Amino acid sequence: MPNSLDIQLKNDSNSDEIYCYITGIALQHGGKRVLIKADGRSLYFPASPSKIMQPLAEDCAIRLGKKGTTKTVTIPQLAGGRVMFSVGGKLTLLLNPGPALVEPSPLNPSDPNANIDWAFAELTLNNDQLFANISYVDFVPRLPVALTLQTTDNKVQHVSGTKPDGLNKICDGLRAQAKKDGRPWDKLIVFRNNNTNEPPLRALNPTHAGARGANFNGYYDNYVNDVWKKYAKGSGNELKINTQSAAAGGVLSGSVNDKGELVIGGEAFKKPNTQDIFSCNSGPFTTGPSLKRNAIIPRLAAGFIRSAILDARDQPSQPNSFYKKDPTNHYSRIVHEVNLDKKGYAFAYDDVQPDGGADHSGKVNAGNPKTFIITVGGNNAYAGDRMP
Repeated sequence: MPNSLDIQLKNDSNSDEIYCYITGIALQHGGKRVLIKADGRSLYFPASPSKIMQPLAEDCAIRLGKKGTTKTVTIPQLAGGRVMFSVGGKLTLLLNPGPALVEPSPLNPSDPNANIDWAFAELTLNNDQLFANISYVDFVPRLPVALTLQTTDNKVQHVSGTKPDGLNKICDGLRAQAKKDGRPWDKLIVFRNNNTNEPPLRALNPTHAGARGANFNGYYDNYVNDVWKKYAKGSGNELKINTQSAAAGGVLSGSVNDKGELVIGGEAFKKPNTQDIFSCNSGPFTTGPSLKRNAIIPRLAAGFIRSAILDARDQPSQPNSFYKKDPTNHYSRIVHEVNLDKKGYAFAYDDVQPDGGADHSGKVNAGNPKTFIITVGGNNAYAGDRMP
């Protein structure tokens, strides 16, 4: 792998004012926090401030060219990298002691970026590979992002994102679902200055429903109870989890014991509540030192969030089993339906798939990257493997 990589940033929006911010942990510079400067190639290592919420000493806003143009920037090897975009104005990035970068918050209405249309892609570039993805784990932005990766052997991976009206369609779906089941899916929609007469600015993942006063308490309870009944000891049914790892035990079987625990391969899981399922990282889905348990958790959590466990005893299951029963994560369902190629991380373990199954997580990765393009705006978004 190279020590650095050129990235093409394409403005596919209707605006001539798109800004980009690139940040991460510099792997070849002692693990320091780094930002790419406004010239698109120089490195800025911020010093630790003495107080919280201090401004950056450098303006790291990389201005893209006019709509339809492409700008090339250079990144070093990065871990936990983010490529953030804003339209119509710059983002405010701040520093806390550490230094710790304070990135925009989609949840906090007092955040200085609360009313800015912004989006991001995640990436890692290390000695093994380039890995990048579009993520909806926190929210869906109004500004679409797409990824295209061409490798040195001329193979192409592409994640299409949505068309420019993608967020509007997602919000229409959330409103329709709220009318259908009476749950507050519509409260996940965020407007600039809370002005509901304007187009939506973003839609939050139900993991963050509390930030919008949306109460999903008990939403999955009946489904979880039905799962416990189906796989109760003596029922004749066993849940099978393919850990997809020989070191983690391969395919493990489980059932509910007399203590009311779902025991899979000797690992006991209590009933998850709705927030455990939405977040995938609390209650019984909290990871720890056990390799086996940590391999079970993503597949078990994904089965619950997709409401696939009742109908498919073998997990991970095929995509035709996803979101077919209520209750289910309708945010995730709608996000996948609206994305042109149905791809995108709508929850933390959306990369869980059966062996040999098609990826639907919105990622590209390769150990031999040649051309990497991040496109914002969605006007020429496409589904399929080709170079634009």
